Parts: sequence; C-alpha cells; structure tokens
Amino acid sequence: MKRQTSFADMEYSARRKPTRHEQFLSDLDRLVPWLQLVALIEPHYYRGERGRPPVGLELMLRMYLCQNCLGLSDEGIEDAIVDSIAVRRFVGVDLIERQAPDATTLLKFRRLLERHAMPARIFGLIREQLGQQGLILREGTIVDAALIAAPPSTKNKAHERDADMHQTKKGNQWYFGMKVHIGADAHTGLAHSIVTTAANEPDVSQTHKLLHGDEKHLHGDGGYQGAHKREELQECAAEFIIARRRSTYKKLDEADPVRMLIEKAERAKASIRAKVEHVFHVVKNLFRHRKCRYKGLAKNTAQLQVLFAMANLMLSQRTLCAPYRKVAS
Repeated sequence: MKRQTSFADMEYSARRKPTRHEQFLSDLDRLVPWLQLVALIEPHYYRGERGRPPVGLELMLRMYLCQNCLGLSDEGIEDAIVDSIAVRRFVGVDLIERQAPDATTLLKFRRLLERHAMPARIFGLIREQLGQQGLILREGTIVDAALIAAPPSTKNKAHERDADMHQTKKGNQWYFGMKVHIGADAHTGLAHSIVTTAANEPDVSQTHKLLHGDEKHLHGDGGYQGAHKREELQECAAEFIIARRRSTYKKLDEADPVRMLIEKAERAKASIRAKVEHVFHVVKNLFRHRKCRYKGLAKNTAQLQVLFAMANLMLSQRTLCAPYRKVAS
C-alpha cells in the first residue's frame, strides 16, 4: 500500500534508532502475505454497488490484524491510528487525505470475516505457506492446552455468565473461561492445529483433533496420560512420549539410581515440549491476549485462529526477516 510521504513521516524517519514498537510492526508488515490474504477475502467483501463507497480491503485487513496483535479494542485501534505514527504507517492511513475507519466499520469487517469462516482459512493459508518453506514438518507433534480467562461477572442484561464458558480448578486456584488446545510442530514449535473448548474439558479429550495423521511421535505433558488408550486414537501409529506424573516417582529416594534415570528422561522430554510454550508466549505476552474479549466460543475461537497465525509468523521471523535486517544494518 503506497502513499505520498508527508513531512511528519520524514521527521519520524530521520531518527537513527527505531523503537521496539516500530520494529515489531515493521517485521509484521514484511511477514504477512498481504496479496494472498486480500485475494482470499476479496470475493466476500462489499463491492459498493449501492450506498457509500467501500473502504479499501487491504486497509481494513491491516487495521484488523494490527488491532489483534496490539491487543486493542475497536475504539482503541481507532485512537491508536491517530496517536501513533508507527500504527498509522502500518495501516496505511494519511490523516491529511482521509480519516481512519471508525470502530463500527471495523466491527462490520470482523463480522464479515467470521460469517465466512475467514479466520480459520487465514490460519490455514499461513500454515501452508510456512510448511512450503520447510518451517512446519510432519514428523512429530507437541500437544498442549492453555486457559483463557473470561469475565465471571453477571452484571449484564441476562444476569448470567457466558454459557459457553465454564469454571475449572488448576492446582489450588479456580478459573472461569475457555481452553485453547493446540498441536505444534515438534521441531519448530509452530502451531498447525487449534481447538477450543470450555475450561473444564480435559486436555486429553481433544488430542485426536490436534494431529495431522503423519506423526511418528507425539509429545504431551502429564495431562495426556492414557491418551494411547482412548478409542479415537487406537489407529494412531505415532509413538506416545508423555510426561510421567511426578507423584509416581517422587516417593523414591533422591539418591536412588532409578529416580535419577527417570528424572533425566523427564528432562529430555520437557526440553522437546518446551517449544510449544513459545507460541503461547507470543499470544499471551507479546499480543497481550490474556482474557476473552468476546462472548461465546465462536467469536473467541475466530480471534485465536488469527492470533496463532500471526504468532507463527512472528516465531518464524528470524528466518524470514534476516535478509531485510542485514540490509537495514
């Protein structure tokens, strides 16, 4: 999306060192396959046969992805475009020529994407592209799940909690919300499958939905004990490498050679499973997605599909952005 450079842009570009915020958006701009995503959405986008002319599709897509990756509300991204030159340059809006799309326009765009199942197709498109570049292999899968909190308040019109959410206990702490289950590549840690459920669903119950079918080995933490016995996984030919529950061997003496061997084996398993935490780190910490923004599983699932697609791109940036950074330096 090219536009004329303004005096504000020239002053902003004269700085010697870019901010981390600017570098983040610059990397995201290089990584996202804009042409393919625009072609994917365009058949379903408003063409403006009647009424006011439509806002440019790429502009709306950039605004939507920027909102998700910065953890902003509809009104928040509208304000950020005005307040931040880095956001304005990423979205491609020149406030001298036109106003930024408002929150209502973005709301309608998001509903259009959800209506046509675009978030799942965006996740699939990026997964396939990364697979073609050799960043997602098919030899092994790590399965894991994370809790996403939801507002437990009943101060609403129905005076009820979200019916799609549920409470569960983890350790000594109770949580209310949903659970996102992912299958990640055992070599790179990039997510290749996503399933969402209420928070009280056991991790192991969704294992069969997270596999692509060509795995030679499957890795999981203690929550996936007994996965190989489940009916839906009887035809799975992969080797199950599941963590042992600590309670099964902590009764042994610390100097016992058997316990030492078990702990060594468990550390080796954990070093492989650790890769799956990277994509969760990006979604929860870099993208600031720690609580459900919408009501119901469907809308939150759509947002998570986009977030994990962007997280895959961010985790692959060392490989994909290396040539650009060498030239820039």
